[in-house]
Amino acid sequence: MGGLAAAGVNISSLILGVAPTACDEVAAMLVRLAGVDIHANEADGRMIVTVESASESATVEIFETIRQLPGVLSAALVYHQFESDPDEEA
Repeated sequence: MGGLAAAGVNISSLILGVAPTACDEVAAMLVRLAGVDIHANEADGRMIVTVESASESATVEIFETIRQLPGVLSAALVYHQFESDPDEEA
């Protein structure tokens, strides 16, 4: 059973509030973080990102890194799921 956990992935979705003047800079920092994808980046500072990581602790670490980026005003975790086999769809 340990092999399943090692092969699994944690998938999380975050909603960010970003200073409108810092949107481009925050987006540039986010794309450099492993496992982070930007799905929406509005000029008013609203962003939606997903995080894929190998463990819950890695997810928390990435979330804290994002939350502390210059220009990020708020970060809310709105979804989290563990997929034991990310290649198999439900």
